[in-house]
Amino acid sequence: MITLVAVLVTTTCVMAQSGPKDIIPAPFHYEVTKGTTSLPEAADMDIRIGSKKFLSRIKGYGLEDWQVKSAYYLELSPKGLHIEAADYEGFFYAIQSAYMMRFVSPEIQCCRILDWPRFRHRGMMLDVSRNFQPVEFVKRQLDMMALLKMNKFHFHLVDHPGWRIQIDKYPLLTGFSAWRTKDDWEDWIKDGQRFLDRNDPAARGGFYTKKDIAEIIAYAADRQIEVIPEIEMPGHNYESIAAYPFLSCMDPDGKDHLKGVHELCPGNEQVYEFLENVLTEVFEMFPSKYIHIGGDEAGKGNWAKCPVCQAKMKAEGLGNVEELQSYLVKRMEKFVNDHGKTIIGWDEILEGGLAPNATVMSWRGTEGGHKAIEDGHDVIFSPTQCYYLDYHQAADQYRAVGPYQPLKQTYSFEPIDENIAPENVHHVLGVQGNLWTEFVNQWWHAETMLYPRLFAIAETGWSQPQRKDYSSFRNRAVTWNKVLDYLGYNHYKLGPVEKDGN
Repeated sequence: MITLVAVLVTTTCVMAQSGPKDIIPAPFHYEVTKGTTSLPEAADMDIRIGSKKFLSRIKGYGLEDWQVKSAYYLELSPKGLHIEAADYEGFFYAIQSAYMMRFVSPEIQCCRILDWPRFRHRGMMLDVSRNFQPVEFVKRQLDMMALLKMNKFHFHLVDHPGWRIQIDKYPLLTGFSAWRTKDDWEDWIKDGQRFLDRNDPAARGGFYTKKDIAEIIAYAADRQIEVIPEIEMPGHNYESIAAYPFLSCMDPDGKDHLKGVHELCPGNEQVYEFLENVLTEVFEMFPSKYIHIGGDEAGKGNWAKCPVCQAKMKAEGLGNVEELQSYLVKRMEKFVNDHGKTIIGWDEILEGGLAPNATVMSWRGTEGGHKAIEDGHDVIFSPTQCYYLDYHQAADQYRAVGPYQPLKQTYSFEPIDENIAPENVHHVLGVQGNLWTEFVNQWWHAETMLYPRLFAIAETGWSQPQRKDYSSFRNRAVTWNKVLDYLGYNHYKLGPVEKDGN
């Protein structure tokens, strides 16, 4: 039985008529046929999944199996809507294209579309550690991701400003480290980075229960989206250590655990027990193939002085603290692999030797990704200069972390360049945009940072390179800014090109 997931409900009409030219991301091929029509009810749709006719249509294009699953053929005529696909996934994406046209106008140009994705990982990351967002906000973004044919939601659940996921084995993570003295991240830092008991009237924050996580995962699955959790290690663990001080390094005298630090102690066997216990509960919650373990920005100065770390390095024959981090990553990778899953880590996991089966998320430019590919590892590109969505979109925009990053710059990124040999292209899994929220503590601000730049990332992830054209894309983005207004989403309002560079 076919079930239609209506990602959004609207009576939007921003243009007199719409057509395949309005779709983001741009389809592989389309043609406009004679006449206009409206999107029919589900009962009037001719849906054929797994048909030999469809497989014959795509036979000459050299598609990989995962592309075949996502491919579709759509024909809209006065007689109704005809869809062909090899798998339900392709049917779902056909419906998103139909919805895209319908949201622009109820009067749609009759057309034929043949389409499939370029990359298998088309992702968006949301940081809810620095500023917590409720389940309904997450669902809104999953709706938009589905419409944009994005399929990976990277859930950044833990970081030093707050632990956001229920772990039964360690109740203080959500009973204490999910609650702080100030809503605003900067104000909290100025206030001494203090956490509070969840029952304290002054406590600010929140976390997702296991029931919440199950609800989000089911909602995402209905939209062909995999939810990938991130459990940071060994850095960005101020919140873990605040709840359980035994996780930090010892002082040089070996008399006490260090306070107010951000790094776990990789020499301490209790740390591995903690991580394994946490991950075991995470595995039970998340069916995803991948687990993101972070691995970035770990300050290693304390490790060089911690007697427990030094003893571990000596026992394992490790030459430096970079190799100590690699030891932790490799050990945790084995644990993850033993549970049938694969780790993703930020490109710092290359330092000291990369874990054998790890996937690298290249964020400090593309160099780390190129190195990982040369070593035979899969890579997801997420470079700061194009895909960090906490960067300014205009010179006069309010609070943001990074420098100016207009829409055109986001759209310009090409994942496969001359540094990647043709025989290694298969290691490029795809692209991902990341919304960090140090300066984003309101839901409307978060959406303003996401849109329309997420449109650009979606197009790079899905559309074939020959279909990318910035002038065409910007026109569609302007149209879709109007649609977002009708749908109640906040967004950056595109002005004249000469004014804001977008």
